[in-house]
This record gives sequence, C-alpha cells and structure tokens, in this order.
Amino acid sequence: MRYVRTFVSAVLGGACIGFGGIAYLSLDSRVLGALFFTVGLFTICTFRLNLFTGKVCYVFRNNRAYALGIPVIWLGNLAGTGLAALAVRASRLAPLAEKAAALCAVKLADGPLSLFLLAVLCNIFIYIGVEGYQNNPHELGKYLSPFFGVMVFILCGFEHCVANMFYFSVAGMWSGRAVTGLLIMSLGNAAGGVLFPLLRDWLAKEG
Repeated sequence: MRYVRTFVSAVLGGACIGFGGIAYLSLDSRVLGALFFTVGLFTICTFRLNLFTGKVCYVFRNNRAYALGIPVIWLGNLAGTGLAALAVRASRLAPLAEKAAALCAVKLADGPLSLFLLAVLCNIFIYIGVEGYQNNPHELGKYLSPFFGVMVFILCGFEHCVANMFYFSVAGMWSGRAVTGLLIMSLGNAAGGVLFPLLRDWLAKEG
C-alpha cells in the first residue's frame, strides 16, 4: 500500500509539472513562460507531492525503503505527465504540440554527454529550489526559492527529465532515441540532485 500511495502522489506530481509545461508552451515570452512553469514545483512543494527530481536529492539521507520508492516515483511522474499531455492533445490546446515538437527536436539532436551535463546542472537548481522552500528561515525566501530555481534552469536550457516526459508526450515524439535520452537525463538529474547534499554533509563533518 505504501508504494501505491507513492505512485499516486507521483502521478499528481507529474500532472503538476505538465500544467507548468502547458503554461510555458502557451506563452511567447521565455521569461514569462519560465516564471509560470514554476507553478508545477510550487504546487508539488506546497502539497507535498512526489517528484523524481526533488525526491532523488535526499536518497542518501534516507533508508532503503525511500530509495526503492524512487523508481516508483519516476514511473508515476511519467504517467502523470502523460495524462496532462493527453488532455492537451484532446482539446483545443492541441496546437501546442507544434511548439513542444520544436523543443523535442533540439533535445533529440543533442549528444549523450551534453544531455547528461545539462541534466546535472538542472537538478542542482531543483535542489536549491526544494531545499530553500523547506528550510529557508525567511518567509519571503521560502517562496522565492522554487521560483528562482526553476526559472534559472529553464532560461539556461538545462534538462529536466519530468518536464521532458511531458514535452515528448505532447509532441507525440516518443522513440527509442527519446527513451534513451530521457534515461540519460534522469541519471544526470540524479547525479546533480545528490551533489550538493553530499557536499554539504561533508562540509558539516569537516566543520
């Protein structure tokens, strides 16, 4: 039952990222698109939903059961983004698929090392956003953290595996290359997500 709850929460989390993706695709301004994409992470943090890129950051600070839940969350996020994409494709928002296809074409043309490195950088900022929301002692800083974290990774063109699940689904561009790229990005997000927590723990011990 625990992992069923984990999966359902992850489906909702994936849908929230999908909603952010819809906002991004609906706006011509990259800055405004990045700003309103943040609704996804903000909602996930507020309602304590499961997001792979957020939860993986704390995998070394938790027990085996937590680690086993990470793949479940990844699959739930995939399902949630897929449902959000289906809603788009079945509605008058379907033309957004063309904008998603343009984004996906860039990702599919990229090399494995580039995808991995951009995913590492992305999740450093996801960690900054999530950790700031959870532990920033200043009320304003708490709410600004996810906005700055998400906006920076989007404007820099970093790779977020869950957002890309949504874009590939909306564009209808799933392929072997897309799946391979998504797995590479997922590994990169995981590496970037654990980097700062591990370094912070090491610095705390040294101190």
